[in-house]
Amino acid sequence: MMKLVNPTDSSDPRGISGAPAPAHTPTAGTSGNQDAPAQQVAAIGLLEEVRTELAGLELPLALPNADEARATAVNALGQLEDYILPRWRSLDAPLLAVVGGSTGAGKSTLVNALVGHPVTRSGAIRPTTRQPILLHHPHDADWFTSTRVLPSLSRVQGELIKENTPASRAGVAPDARAMTSLVLVADPAIPQGVALLDAPDVDSISDDNRQLAGQLLAAADLWLFVTTANRYADAVPWKLLLDAASRDITVAVILDRVPAGAEQEVAADLHAMLNREGLAGAQLFVVPETELNELGMLPPPVVAPINAWLANISEDAAGRAEIVRRTLNGTVRSLSGRLTALSQAVQDQHDAGAQLRDDVQAAFADAGTRISQSTSDGTLLRGEVLARWQDFVGTGEFFRALESNIGRLRDRIGAFFKGQPPPAIKVESAIETGLQAVILDQAARAAEDADQRWRADPAGRQLLGLEDLSGVTAEFPAEVAAEIRAWQGEVLELIRSEGAAKRSQARWLSFGVNGLGVVLMIVVFSFTGGLTGAEVGIAGGTAVVGQKLLEAIFGEDAVRRLAKDAKTALDTRCARLLDGQQQRFFECLAPTQADARRLGDLAGQLAELGTQGGAA
Repeated sequence: MMKLVNPTDSSDPRGISGAPAPAHTPTAGTSGNQDAPAQQVAAIGLLEEVRTELAGLELPLALPNADEARATAVNALGQLEDYILPRWRSLDAPLLAVVGGSTGAGKSTLVNALVGHPVTRSGAIRPTTRQPILLHHPHDADWFTSTRVLPSLSRVQGELIKENTPASRAGVAPDARAMTSLVLVADPAIPQGVALLDAPDVDSISDDNRQLAGQLLAAADLWLFVTTANRYADAVPWKLLLDAASRDITVAVILDRVPAGAEQEVAADLHAMLNREGLAGAQLFVVPETELNELGMLPPPVVAPINAWLANISEDAAGRAEIVRRTLNGTVRSLSGRLTALSQAVQDQHDAGAQLRDDVQAAFADAGTRISQSTSDGTLLRGEVLARWQDFVGTGEFFRALESNIGRLRDRIGAFFKGQPPPAIKVESAIETGLQAVILDQAARAAEDADQRWRADPAGRQLLGLEDLSGVTAEFPAEVAAEIRAWQGEVLELIRSEGAAKRSQARWLSFGVNGLGVVLMIVVFSFTGGLTGAEVGIAGGTAVVGQKLLEAIFGEDAVRRLAKDAKTALDTRCARLLDGQQQRFFECLAPTQADARRLGDLAGQLAELGTQGGAA
C-alpha cells in the first residue's frame, strides 16, 4: 500500500569516479571513517584499481570469445560498483535480500505476504514487476536513499497509503520507462537490518527485465529465490543458482504453489538437486497451493517460517556479519576468476593484433626486399634507362676506348668528353621513371597481399570493413617521384662533397656534377643478375666503364663508399615510402590499452582478498 512522491535526485551513472559519498549515509564501518580497519582501507584501494582497469578495458578485435569477454567485463564492473565496493565501504549496512525467480512464480505475492499487506503489484499480466521496489525499515532509510548501493538506479521515494488496497492495484503500475529507477518504501513491518527488494523475472520475455533482474541479484547479500512445483527444474533459474553457488552466496529457495500431498516428494527432489549442485546449505521453504483472500494475499501462517528466518537474521548481528563475510568473499573470488579470464582475453587481443601487424609488415618487407634487389641487380638498366645511358656516354667511342687499352682510360676519358656531351638530365629522367614504376608496382602488390591476409582473418576482416586498402593511395605516385628526385639530389651532393676533398678539381669538374652523378646512379644499379642475353653485355659493359671512370677520378675505395652510401640512401627512402602505405593498416589496428599481466596480478590479489573476509 504505497503511493509515489517526488523522486530524489540521486541518480549517478557508472564511471571510473564512481558514486559520490552521500550526504546522509551512515559512516560507521565505511572507508570515510578514520578508524576503519587497515584491511578495509587496503581492500577498497585494491577494488578501486580493479574498477579503473575494468572501466578502461577495450577488446576491439573480433576474436571467437571476444563478445563473451566483453559481457564478462561489463558484468564484473557492474557488480563491483553495485555491490562489492558499496559493501566493503559499509560492512555494517543492512543486508539486502533480493527476491527473484521465474515468471509467474509468485514473487510479488510472497513479498506482500512477508510484509503483511499489499505493497507491490501482483496479478496475471506479465510482467507485473518492472520497476524494482526496495522495502526497508524506517530506521534503515539512510542506507538506501543515497546511491551507496546500486548507484546507476535513481531513487523514487514511495510511501504507505490507505489500507484495503488489493494486491492487483498495489505498488506501481508496470512501466518500462521507469526501469532505471528504484522505488524506496519505508515500512515498519520490515525487520531492521534486512531490506527486501522485489526484482523482475529472471526469465522475462523482456530483455531489459532480465538484465535488470541479473543486476539486482548480483547486488544481493542473500537471495530469496522463488520457484514453483512445476518449474523448479527449469534451466534459467538453475543457471542463476549455480552462479550463486560459485559465489558462495546465502540462498533461501522458496518452493511456491506446491499441491497438497506433494510437499514431501517435491521438496525431497529439490533438496537432492541443491545438494548435487553445491547448494546443500541453502534454506528450503515450501509454500503450499493456497487460495488468496479478497486482497490477493496469502494467509500469514504459510509464510511464517520465512518471516521467522528473516527475523532471526535481523536480531542476530553476528549472523548478519557472517552472511556479509561469506557473500562478499565469494563474490570477490568470483571477480578474481573473471579477471583471470579477462587477462587471457586481453592477451589474445595482443597476440591477434601482433599477428595482423606482422602480416602487414611481412607483406611490405617483401616489397622492400624486391625493390632493393631491383635497384642493385641490373634490372633497371634496360629499356629507356639503357637507351638514355647509351646516348649519354656514346656507346661506340666508350667501348673502343675500353677495348683498345683500359689502362689508358684516364687519358682517353677526358678527350671523350670534350665538346658538348648529351645532357645528363635525360638519363636522370629515365631513372626516375623506371624507379618509380618499380616502387609503385611493389607497393601495390604489398598492399594487395596485406589486404588479402587481413580479409582471411575474422579480426582483420572486421577492422577493414568496407574499406579497400588493396592498392596504393592516390597521392602515392607523386610522393614516390618526389622521393626519387630527392635521392638524385642526394647523389649529386655526394659527388660534390667527394670532389671538394680532392686536390685537383679540374678533372672531375670537366665531367660536371650531374654527369658524374648519373654515372654513380648507374653504378648503383650495375649488378646484372636481372638481365639476360644481349642486355647483359651492353648494360654490364657500360656499367663497368662508368665504374672505371669514377675510380679514375676518385679512387677505388671512394667509389665503393659512394656507391654504398647512394644505395643505402635509396633503400631508406623506399622504406619510408612503403612505411607510409602500411601505416594505413596500422591506423585500423588500435592498440590494446589493457595490460594482461596487470589484470592477472590484480586477479591474484583479489583471490587472496576473497579468503580474508570482511567482518562487519
